[in-house]
Amino acid sequence: MKKLIELDINDRIYEVAVEDRDLLIDVIRKKVGLIGTKKGCGDGDCGACTVLIDGQPELSCIKLAIASQGKKITTIEGLVQEGGALHPLQQAYVDQGAVQCGFCTPGMILASKALLDRNPEPSQDYIKHELSGNICRCTGYKRIIQAVEAAAVVWSKEGVK
Repeated sequence: MKKLIELDINDRIYEVAVEDRDLLIDVIRKKVGLIGTKKGCGDGDCGACTVLIDGQPELSCIKLAIASQGKKITTIEGLVQEGGALHPLQQAYVDQGAVQCGFCTPGMILASKALLDRNPEPSQDYIKHELSGNICRCTGYKRIIQAVEAAAVVWSKEGVK
């Protein structure tokens, strides 16, 4: 039986009809129409589906949509700045060449944002640890780590959020 719930996604309220077993990723992509969040493994192992829920990285492929009601959900689309400019973290990924096929990028960027929000001056070891749940098959991670380090400089200087 479907239930009508409200989800706060990227500071916008969406009313969606869901069944108890509907996963957040499917609601975000199919019912809300935000396709930046990717469905990789579907088992919570790859991190491609990472979104922020109340500022914390969560795997939307194993999270029930109904359990996300009343929480603030941020997808990659929610990082867009006024006028459509890239968020400084997104820009750092581009500048450092940390994107190749792009499939893991939305989840990787959101996990990176959460780590920088917690620790705006991370060590390489901290970055590696915090991103260890996100798999990238293209970049070899070096450029991803460099992108987070570059974004950390902006975070510290400008107090980015």
